[in-house]
Amino acid sequence: MKLLTMEQYDAEEKKRTAVEEDTKLDTRVLEIIKTVRQRGDEALLAYTSRFDEVELKRLVVSEAEMAEAETLVNEDFRKAIQRAQQNITDFHTEQKEESWTITKEKDIVLGQKVTALERVGIYVPGGKASYPSTVLMNAIPAKIAGVKEIVMTTPAGKDGKINPHVLVAARMAGVNTIYKIGGAQAIAALAYGTETVQKVVKIVGPGNAYVARAKKWVFGDVAIDMVAGPSEICVVADETAIPSHVAADLLSQAEHDELATAICITTSQAFGEALLNEIQLQTTTAERKEIIEQSLSLNGKIIVVGTLQEAFKLVNELAPEHLQLMIENPMDKVQYVENAGAIFLGNYSPEALGDYMAGPNHTLPTSGTAKFSSPLGVYDFMKKSSIIHYSKEAFEEVADDIITIARTEGLYAHANSIAIRKVDK
Repeated sequence: MKLLTMEQYDAEEKKRTAVEEDTKLDTRVLEIIKTVRQRGDEALLAYTSRFDEVELKRLVVSEAEMAEAETLVNEDFRKAIQRAQQNITDFHTEQKEESWTITKEKDIVLGQKVTALERVGIYVPGGKASYPSTVLMNAIPAKIAGVKEIVMTTPAGKDGKINPHVLVAARMAGVNTIYKIGGAQAIAALAYGTETVQKVVKIVGPGNAYVARAKKWVFGDVAIDMVAGPSEICVVADETAIPSHVAADLLSQAEHDELATAICITTSQAFGEALLNEIQLQTTTAERKEIIEQSLSLNGKIIVVGTLQEAFKLVNELAPEHLQLMIENPMDKVQYVENAGAIFLGNYSPEALGDYMAGPNHTLPTSGTAKFSSPLGVYDFMKKSSIIHYSKEAFEEVADDIITIARTEGLYAHANSIAIRKVDK
């Protein structure tokens, strides 16, 4: 991990060259999508054998497997996940929008009809870790929105089974069907359907590079939440922050994968030096040491700036997925943050609190997309239709103006559809 001044950081950034699209990855992903569309379940089983090294007899998790999972989780986990479920539900319930209409003069009625999506697919990663929290974060907002059918895909382990904690979380959150498939092939199945997998109208949830690329390629045929990149954390710290706490929070994101980004921006050179020492100390005993070391080597930085204003300017340029303000009076400073997926205030609001328990969603925009994107929410599982009703009197009052605009645009059939009603008795 590097300790840099702002000038050194700027110099490093100027040396960066644009990364070309990984054409090899695109080629592989497009081939997988094409094969799944052509061969359906046969392709899913073949890819599962090839990539996950497991021979499946069926793609759908059975009721017997669900019942078995219930016996394999302990009471501490059950209580913790129930508490998280309640907090996530309470927060997301506030996001739900309702249909509305307004009535103006002359019996003009305008409005908006809000309708839940019919069927959505949730992708839950497997591999390096299991993510029951991701199940809750994706399924609960869909359930609150009123989605009729929620299906989930997640890769099976070498024993052909899904992690029991993931299954229990899925049942609690109201998932209807679970498929034992992962990777780009799962995204293709959700987007286009197979003999077993019924196509959905939207796909949400994080995944590896293959999953992210597949989501990008199927977008348009189906909706997606976002194309998520590696996890990110940015901590803004002053001399009131506790080095061991900041170090622990940076490592909590670095352990996700080798491409994760962990940055601290501080106004104190002494704090930066103490933090660097603490990071080195904690890394030596970390369970996922190799991943953390590679992540910090590639994308770990401590940047010393002159003022908090300079820090917030850099924050808004980075638009981080997770932003922690570990500074004096953070509530007063949050007004200076324009671009961030989620903002954590104070020394006792670590990013992991948001990952598991606080309630706001942990599916967040990455790679600078917080400049124009929002966290996953209930609004992602609803669509809106406009409502328009004019009485004859109200219509005739605006008819000539519509005809003028339509003819100006050269759309004479549009104009005629208005004019023909003017003479209608």
